[in-house]
Amino acid sequence: MFYLMNKNLYIIKIGTSSLTSKNGDIDREKIREIVRQVSDVRDAGHDCVIVTSGSIAAGFRALGYTSRPSSVAAKQASAAVGQGLLMEEYARFFSERGYVCAQILLTRGDFTDKRRYKNAFSALEILLSRGAVPIINENDTIAVEELHVGDNDTLSAQVAAMLHADLLILLTDTDGLYTANPSSDPTARHIPVIEHITPEIEGYAGGAGSKNGTGGMITKVKGASLATRAGVPVFICSSKDENVIVRAVSGDVKGTLFKADGSLKTRLQWMAFYAPSRGNIFVDKGAAEALTHHGKSLLAAGVTAVEGDFARGDVVKIVTSGDHNQIGRGIAGFSKSEMNDILDRGDSRSSVVIHKDDLVLTVLQ
Repeated sequence: MFYLMNKNLYIIKIGTSSLTSKNGDIDREKIREIVRQVSDVRDAGHDCVIVTSGSIAAGFRALGYTSRPSSVAAKQASAAVGQGLLMEEYARFFSERGYVCAQILLTRGDFTDKRRYKNAFSALEILLSRGAVPIINENDTIAVEELHVGDNDTLSAQVAAMLHADLLILLTDTDGLYTANPSSDPTARHIPVIEHITPEIEGYAGGAGSKNGTGGMITKVKGASLATRAGVPVFICSSKDENVIVRAVSGDVKGTLFKADGSLKTRLQWMAFYAPSRGNIFVDKGAAEALTHHGKSLLAAGVTAVEGDFARGDVVKIVTSGDHNQIGRGIAGFSKSEMNDILDRGDSRSSVVIHKDDLVLTVLQ
């Protein structure tokens, strides 16, 4: 079903519930088992990147807390202690299998800043080319916003998209997506394959996650939406299933597969998902049709108005004039003042405002 014939890149996201015991502590045997499975996949000739949760769980007891703290400052302090302890366990078990692992801590700024985005991409490429297993976590000690729900589900999707992975595996405490919560609704049906993520699919994913973690199924579906639109299929499965990582890459375990629903080059991913917009370019019905259905560049003749303060080369939103729906993003070929001159004079109407190679349609907000 999946990808065992050729060398492939797998991103494996490990949720807190897959790393902890019932009392919220890090379970070393669970980490050992995860490392064994990842090492087996590596032994088969594939590359792997781990996106791990668990730094707060690994550190809170060392600071004297009797349970996982709730305040942001206490979480940050616990993460500061726990990240080193967590990596110590990963490094020890990978070393026993003959692999070097590398710690990478990221924040949202590493994706929104273009230079940092390129640097992260380059560092990961080198690590993989040298045979290391990158282990990624959010920098919870300083990233206040990233402590909210869905942090590492989103992060793993961003990493998978950036690296053009062959599959993103989201390990959790359930074996995929159901039409309702299977623990409380006996009529809930398991969904094995999802072709496209719709509002109905997102509705199925509502609900909270484990008490020891920060996510839930909805954050996994939203992460899957980002990854699949960048061309990466996503598989959600349960860490409780025996040998689940090895079986996931061969398609031999129960779960939910979200099929890839597009493809974006790394440069266009940054523009589509992370780049700050500097303004809006409003287009008429004909231009919207040419962009969305015929793959054309945006010409000045289709522009009705502009707003914001953008220069040539800035990222702007493309918005329909009538209903103000965003239909895409692109790199502006003219500044705002230049565009206003074109619109005022009525000349240069065939000028390319956004080239089709610098345009991404229907992007995430």
